[in-house]
Amino acid sequence: TQSVVLGEGLNFCTGLRYENDCQNCGFSQVRMNGMEGPYSQILINSRPIFSGLAGVYGLELIPSNMLERIEVVRGGGSVLYGSNAIAGTINLILKDPKINSFEAGLNTSLIGMGVSGSNGSVADYNATFNATLVTEDHKTGISVFGNMRDRNMFDANGDSFSEIAPMKNTVIGTRIFYRPAYRSKLSLDFFNIREERKGGNKQDYPDHERDISESVKHDMITGALTYEQYFRESDLLTVFGSGQYLDRDSYYGAKQSLSDYGNTKDKTYNMGAQYKLSVNDISTLIGGVEHTGSHLTDMKLGYPEYKLNDAGTDIIVTHVPNRIVSDQALNITGAFAQYEIKVGKAKFLAGARVEHYSIDDKQADSDKSGTVVVPRASIMYDISPYLQTRIGFSRGYRAPQIFDEDLHIETSGSRQVINKNDPHLKQENSSSFTLSFDFNKKIGGINTNILVEGFYNKLHNPFRNEIGEPDENGTVIYTRINSKDGAAVQGVNLEVKLMPSDKLSLNAGFTVQSSRYKVSDETFGEKRFFRTPDAYGFLALDWEFARNFGVSATGNYTGKMLVPYFGPEIANPEAGELRKSKTFFDTGVKFHYDMRLAGNITIEWFAGVKNIFNSYQNDFDKGIDRDPSYIYGPSLPRTAFLGFKIGNLL
Repeated sequence: TQSVVLGEGLNFCTGLRYENDCQNCGFSQVRMNGMEGPYSQILINSRPIFSGLAGVYGLELIPSNMLERIEVVRGGGSVLYGSNAIAGTINLILKDPKINSFEAGLNTSLIGMGVSGSNGSVADYNATFNATLVTEDHKTGISVFGNMRDRNMFDANGDSFSEIAPMKNTVIGTRIFYRPAYRSKLSLDFFNIREERKGGNKQDYPDHERDISESVKHDMITGALTYEQYFRESDLLTVFGSGQYLDRDSYYGAKQSLSDYGNTKDKTYNMGAQYKLSVNDISTLIGGVEHTGSHLTDMKLGYPEYKLNDAGTDIIVTHVPNRIVSDQALNITGAFAQYEIKVGKAKFLAGARVEHYSIDDKQADSDKSGTVVVPRASIMYDISPYLQTRIGFSRGYRAPQIFDEDLHIETSGSRQVINKNDPHLKQENSSSFTLSFDFNKKIGGINTNILVEGFYNKLHNPFRNEIGEPDENGTVIYTRINSKDGAAVQGVNLEVKLMPSDKLSLNAGFTVQSSRYKVSDETFGEKRFFRTPDAYGFLALDWEFARNFGVSATGNYTGKMLVPYFGPEIANPEAGELRKSKTFFDTGVKFHYDMRLAGNITIEWFAGVKNIFNSYQNDFDKGIDRDPSYIYGPSLPRTAFLGFKIGNLL
């Protein structure tokens, strides 16, 4: 799919949709089964250390070449993975040293090729390398990886403001293992990401001399240590500890403001142990304990301080220099157990997790805590040798903590949107049901897999934004509250995989769903979730049509969705307008040729085009007073690319 970063690749997983939510800086998220990003738990090597701060831009920070694979589990997974796994989990598995290998590559993309009205096509350079080394006795191994990216600004409508922000990104990391004995293994992971992006206009000016600037500098360090010890035949004890430190310098401001510089620091760690016990040939028990902690501080150079007036709404008291906007410590301690047993044609699974969370929010002068019991149960039954059905139930929750939206400030010349939690915000709970049929059979020489999966998610006390009135400075507060009567997300996923031969494969997925609150929102009188299409899907075709020659064809369909607009094109921008987007079908093609060299080394040359027919938004807002959140549809316009990879495993 020529996915340079994690986010682009997630578009080719059934039930998932990657979206850009800001014209200025490229704040992005992935929606699973129609639910916003914070409803999905993103893990790094199975550990929940991908923090809310990392999540603001993290889907575009992680290059695809550092990942061995991506494991996606749709449906509630809170028993094994903790809070925020209401819609599902996305587990990022780093490259593991297995055999001696190397790979390096370079590709260049031209974003906006032939797009009328834009500032012309702009370059996006990406260089990668990977190498692994394993000793002959396989007791020690090391893998290293790196990535450098340099993307220029793309302006889709010629107003000199970015629709795709310029960015520079450098990643370097390693994974090392050592086996002290035959049945034990010690692993160390480490990577560092340094990134800079500057959304807005006047890229060569300092931030406070630009009309609009949403710029950030990230320095992220992530590390993990894992010890594994096997007992008996296949019992496994795992003891682990991992952490992430993220330092972000930011500027979210307009009209040459000097007061909008900021700095955010976030420390997240996870530690614990789990044991997998094979009770007998037909049953397995897994259990464990873990603790996750984080501490986030967010400081702004000159940030407004608010208090409630007699009407119960926010008013500005004063602007405080070097104000600590957020100072929150979150601690979650949990224990879990899950039992699985196979009886005849059926497999039964049951489990539960008990978690206690505490949130110490110094700026809100509040402490919140709670103890949550999260159950899970499922039954899988073999209807025939090639047809299985599975029915499942699970619970989940989200604590009233700081989320990634709260760490991004939407900025224009006329208004500035700040997200925060209501002081009385309570935890959100969910009840999730799934029913699926999985068909696997060789039909007429074609390996065929068809999955039909229905899902229903009932949200209790769901989080919802209450949009405030702009103050005299144009600052708008989006307050996260609990919706009174809940919400329901339901739909069907269809997935088809066809493989006529090892030279040809087709993978496609399509989702039809509905996401609605029980009560209409106060701003637009609408029950439907915003920015959530009722239908979306993908297809990916790989065909090696001749010796050493191959072609890949891809497509992404995005249905109509409701998008709020608060820009100058309407008579009352403060009241806003709810618009319905058009449908999009983004198609791409990639050709590659493998050139065999001596010593089992191959060079792969490739070239292609993404979004061939430029199925892309054509009504972006313009100028300094534009609404930067009015962005929807595919994240890239027509983009041509070419490059090469060289390695001994291609």
